[in-house]
Amino acid sequence: MERLISGETTNKKRKTTSSNKRRKTTPSTPQSTPNPSLPDDLLLLIIARVPILFYPILSLVSKSFRSLLASPRLYKARSLLGRRESRLYVCINMYPYKNGPSWFTLCRKPDRTTSSNKEQDKSSGYVLARVPIPHSPLSQDNSLVAVGSDIYNIGVVRSCEASSSSVWILDCRSHTWRQAPSLPVELFTVTVSVLDQKIYVAGICLEDGSDSSTQNSLTVLDTKTQVSARVPIPCSVAQGKEIFLSTCVGGKVNLVTGREVVDYNPVEGSWEEVGETMCQFMFAECFCVVDNVLYSCAIDRVFRWYHAEVRTWRNLEGLVGLPELSPDAFVRLADYGGKLVVLWNRGYGRWKMLCCAEISLERRNTCEIWGKVEWFDHVLSVPGLVSLYNALSATL
Repeated sequence: MERLISGETTNKKRKTTSSNKRRKTTPSTPQSTPNPSLPDDLLLLIIARVPILFYPILSLVSKSFRSLLASPRLYKARSLLGRRESRLYVCINMYPYKNGPSWFTLCRKPDRTTSSNKEQDKSSGYVLARVPIPHSPLSQDNSLVAVGSDIYNIGVVRSCEASSSSVWILDCRSHTWRQAPSLPVELFTVTVSVLDQKIYVAGICLEDGSDSSTQNSLTVLDTKTQVSARVPIPCSVAQGKEIFLSTCVGGKVNLVTGREVVDYNPVEGSWEEVGETMCQFMFAECFCVVDNVLYSCAIDRVFRWYHAEVRTWRNLEGLVGLPELSPDAFVRLADYGGKLVVLWNRGYGRWKMLCCAEISLERRNTCEIWGKVEWFDHVLSVPGLVSLYNALSATL
């Protein structure tokens, strides 16, 4: 009997000890086992539905998120879901210039539920976030152009060279550069424009067989085939005047020579001198084309649009709430998915504020276009010694 009781007691102690061990080890089990993650395919479909303005924030979550955001599968899924959007890029040349330009993209800040900062509450929530793009080639004022999800940098002249025929392509999905076949001619100056997914590259090159005499040049680069070919320019066109600006409106390539414009019709292969009205308010990069309409913000800081049918400029109506732009401001215009984006700098000294405004456009009749300011804000602080090269949007 004593042995039986002793055995039962021993068994109870063993069970109790075993139970205590189980109690002690139970809480540690979930900690030692990683939480199950979502399958990559499901995660990809979720992120594909997120507005692209939030992608810079998502890239900070983890390395796997950054890898997913650079995956071609993500952008293929976005296309299949009908979620393709415009993404605004800004190229800024930061000192020292030898490091090449810095790239930024427009994005949204994380949502704020509460804030004690009144100025923060008034903020639009838009900022320019830096895009880490290694080994970015130098760019010129008119050398950048976007086609689909790619940004082309054409005719980059290095410090040790006087002319160039280079073509570089930035894949805005992976943010990596690749070199494309060179142009058939080396250019001393370059200006680029897009029509029907073809890039028209104009500028100055050496005459055939000459070491010093220059001539105008026009090359068409087919972005689908990556094949480029020169377009013959009649001797009577822009005689003695250099092509230094270009755009594309009304199915034609518009080339600015001196104070006149010459149109090239790629379908007919014809040339036409159209006078000086069109280029009257085209300065540097203070113009852009949105939905086949040319817009400008000239030195007088008046926003205008060009009526191609009657060949005259008209003021852009509306724009209620848009701050007055200083004549000294460095202004850039860009097409942002059918809307007009305006970038300008404010302030003096070592640091300046880069401001941005998004303007929706409405054509009310043949003679009136109205602009509605969706938002404007200070989106980036930059050093005083910078040169804002370009603003353009890719489609992803």
